[in-house]
Amino acid sequence: MTDPQTAERFVQARFGERARSLAPLASGGWSSAYALVLDGRDTVIRFGAYRADFEKDRAMGAYATAALPIPRVLELGETESGYYAVSERVRGTKHLEELDGPELEQALPLLLDGLRGLQEADLAGTQAAGLWRPEGEGPSWGEELLAVTGPRDRLAGWREKLAASPREAAVFDAGAAKLRELAPRLPECRGLVHNDLLNRNVLVDGGRVTGVFDWGNAFYGDPLYDQALFLYWQPWFPHWRGLDLPALLDRHRAKHGGPPPRMEERLLACLLHIGLDHIAYSAFRGRAEDMRGNAEQVSGYL
Repeated sequence: MTDPQTAERFVQARFGERARSLAPLASGGWSSAYALVLDGRDTVIRFGAYRADFEKDRAMGAYATAALPIPRVLELGETESGYYAVSERVRGTKHLEELDGPELEQALPLLLDGLRGLQEADLAGTQAAGLWRPEGEGPSWGEELLAVTGPRDRLAGWREKLAASPREAAVFDAGAAKLRELAPRLPECRGLVHNDLLNRNVLVDGGRVTGVFDWGNAFYGDPLYDQALFLYWQPWFPHWRGLDLPALLDRHRAKHGGPPPRMEERLLACLLHIGLDHIAYSAFRGRAEDMRGNAEQVSGYL
């Protein structure tokens, strides 16, 4: 992460008098973000260790629509310790996860419609950004899901750290076994999944979606995965517990031709993968409480 002093020094060295009003914004697990007025224009500058994340953001800017407003990356380059990207700044009054149940019931269908439209776009231009599973290349969708059980470049040593918690490790292994059982039966689906819609990456204003950003975790796969993310995380947001999320998702699917083939199996595979991924991530980060919570949730899918 880039601290405010380091960010200030970089901005002054790179942009000089063109830049002013640098101020910290909410940051994620892989990057730091700051508001910045550059050439008289409101922008956001982010700093991170992985250029590919910012390349994805730049590629996805070309697919912005009124229904899916994706800020454009204006500049991307290197710093002494990693990379930076300057993007358009979008405004909103709340992040998606801050909405209460009735507010989410208004905004989420609009977001789902925007993501649905993305699946119908020509995504050939995204392949240069290194998104997961380019057309005709790579393993099957089921094999991609099972990769969650192996070594991870960004989570070095996660398995060894998980081994220090035998109960959670046992749940992880049981979940992985269930996912291995499902994987060969999963249909091949090549959609684009954002995979990070609940980490201050969606802005809403007055029920409208005003910004969808940080596509660094995006991949090619089953578009149901983003729906599974909401189902998985709903219990973690007390202010959403009164929302009938399955019914909301059913209405969305009905509007677009009804439930897709083998939906229950596909959703279960996605839910298992999300849980396993977050057990591994929590172990890597040393977040024992989160690891236990995710293990408990995965247990409910077995």
